[in-house]
Amino acid sequence: MQIRQVELTNGRGLHARACAKVVELASQFRCNVCLVWNGRRASARSMVAVMLLAAGVGATIRLETQGPDEAEAMTAMVELIAGRFGEQR
Repeated sequence: MQIRQVELTNGRGLHARACAKVVELASQFRCNVCLVWNGRRASARSMVAVMLLAAGVGATIRLETQGPDEAEAMTAMVELIAGRFGEQR
């Protein structure tokens, strides 16, 4: 299992488009990918679960990956979030 803390620095936190990118990316891996924030845990493969986290700008979320390609999944998820989900601001 790999665990990392990452801060949401994009303009609107986990809004619909950002959540869709998380789900799309997580679905490319065989391992389980979870996001944890404010005591709530969400499978990164579930759009509804990720949106219900309602993590805003500046929130620090915990990423957890567990399974055969967990290292690759963690790297990709951290890059997506650090890259502000491809948003300009």
